[in-house]
Amino acid sequence: MAAIIDFLNTIFWSYILIYGLLAVGVYFTLRLGFIQIRRFPEFIRTVLKAPQSDRGGISPFQALCTSLASRVGTGNMTGVAVALFLGGPGAIFWMWVVAVIGMATAYAESTLAQLYKMRDQNGQLRGGPAFYISKGLKAPWAGAVFSLALILAFGLVFNAVQANSIAGAMEGAFGIDTNVTGLVIMALAAIVIFGGIKKIARFAEIVVPFMAVLYLLVALYVIFMNIDEVPAAFALIFKSAFGIEQAAGGVLGAMLNGIKRGLFSNEAGMGSAPNIAAVATPNPHHPSSQGMVQSLGVFIDTILICTATALMILLSGALGNGQTGIALTQTALTTHIGSAGQYFVAVAIFFFAFTSIIGNYSYAENALTYLKWANKPGIFILRMLALAMIPWGAYESVAMVFNAADAAMGLMATINLIAIMMLSGTVVKLTKDYFAQLKTHTPVFNSDDYPEVRDDIDLTVWDEKPQK
Repeated sequence: MAAIIDFLNTIFWSYILIYGLLAVGVYFTLRLGFIQIRRFPEFIRTVLKAPQSDRGGISPFQALCTSLASRVGTGNMTGVAVALFLGGPGAIFWMWVVAVIGMATAYAESTLAQLYKMRDQNGQLRGGPAFYISKGLKAPWAGAVFSLALILAFGLVFNAVQANSIAGAMEGAFGIDTNVTGLVIMALAAIVIFGGIKKIARFAEIVVPFMAVLYLLVALYVIFMNIDEVPAAFALIFKSAFGIEQAAGGVLGAMLNGIKRGLFSNEAGMGSAPNIAAVATPNPHHPSSQGMVQSLGVFIDTILICTATALMILLSGALGNGQTGIALTQTALTTHIGSAGQYFVAVAIFFFAFTSIIGNYSYAENALTYLKWANKPGIFILRMLALAMIPWGAYESVAMVFNAADAAMGLMATINLIAIMMLSGTVVKLTKDYFAQLKTHTPVFNSDDYPEVRDDIDLTVWDEKPQK
């Protein structure tokens, strides 16, 4: 198994995605006129605007929180530490690069997910890459392959990754056996997961903002207490990124680990967040608005939270002590705030990773809908398999779990990147339409202006105003 996983990672990460992710991100950044920079205030406005949903969907804010529930997890605390250990401080620069250009990619994929969403037999909104691959590219078989990869990655493997970090943190801070932690997490996850997607969204809406703000406040305290050393930390990041200062892994190591861990954290281009983006009732009622919401999620995840973790580690002087993963993050924070540091990290990673498990499952259930397996037996089997991966991940080694996650993520991202590139013309047209309308009034999607896609979209979604 290890040999197969290593082979797939070599193909995906040495030949395809390192260049593909950057190329696609740059392509959308240029073709959309640096939308993530020029239109950033509008991104914020689409989130702050009064929440709106209908009986079949969730609000834009709930969609953002649910996607952040998946994004903000081990990648922000464990993944950043792994990137620093393997690639040196320069890896953080490449995480930033992936985030900035990835914001354009995230916008594109979530805008498409909104456009091609549909109502299922229960009146619930469903959508995502599988749907725009099937309808937009007329390739239902490719949509099925993507759905299977997503279920494997998010429904199964990534839950193991999150559980692994929680178990490691709890063992380090409180001495709790990893097997015990795995069983407890499984039981708690079952309570939320069996409540369905709307319950997941409500849970994320409460927990995610609270933990994100608390974590950033602790980081700001650390930065303030070490303010004189902050410029040197940023200088080290830039120097290491370009080989001006020797660091672990060299320039290529910094780039490779920064991009891998950056993608794992913010998920831009992976095709994950569009699954929950499609479930939202956009406000304004236009596909582009939800694209902006999800693009902002990338900014929050990487530019804010990942940077906070990196600075706390670099300012502690703990990098280079032989530790990696969550242990390095715990040691760093302990250096700053004393013994309370390891306990705070353990609690933070518990909530971050636990909400990721919940968010990941919601993506897998959405993929199950596309495969037409979302009947009671199908959903029950998915839930049981997803829950079973939690104690397995808690027990397994860090290397094995992360390598499996990289392989699953690589397959998903490759399929999705090809799809959004082929549908880029539609993204551009939607974007121009949105901002042209914004000059005079609140943008509203009119399917009559899109005859080329009108037969492929659910007109009951777009030609009717949302019903609360």
